[in-house]
Amino acid sequence: MALPLSLLTILVVFSCGPSGALGCDLPQNHILLSKENLALLRQMQRISTLSCLNDTKDFRFPRRMVNGSQVQEAQAISLQHRMLQDVSDLLLTEHASAAWNTTLLNQLRMGLYQQLEDLEPCLLQEMGEGGTALSSQGPTLGVRKYFQGLFLYLEKKQYSDCAWEVVRVEIMRSFSSIITLQERLSNMD
Repeated sequence: MALPLSLLTILVVFSCGPSGALGCDLPQNHILLSKENLALLRQMQRISTLSCLNDTKDFRFPRRMVNGSQVQEAQAISLQHRMLQDVSDLLLTEHASAAWNTTLLNQLRMGLYQQLEDLEPCLLQEMGEGGTALSSQGPTLGVRKYFQGLFLYLEKKQYSDCAWEVVRVEIMRSFSSIITLQERLSNMD
């Protein structure tokens, strides 16, 4: 099934012609959706963060790399996509379903899915312009390592309630950076 989907994607890109008709115009509600996802994450808190102080860890979120003014538009799109994809991957595990309210978790998953869908045309355009290397270097690589650390932490802590609470707070930190990136992108237009 991957081959037909890849073929369909290529056809869509080529049918737009060399003028780049896909563009990177994200829907007006893209930033609002991030803010709604952040609000959902706040609602998902099941236990006090204070009761998990023994489980806290500095995951070293690459905030300076992600929020830095040197991040170009193409990198910002790639970074957003990488962070949203990694958050989605975290929340699609069976352990996540056991940790949180299913209704809120499903709403968050749907919001993430919509945001990833919104970014696809921009990401495809970026890749068409030689942007594939951006996903394996600099800020994007730092974000990948950060999320790998979250996955390993959850595994090490055996997906405990406190481990999920610590990760929820980290995901919220990621969403704050995603919102900052989105706002910078909207100001570049």
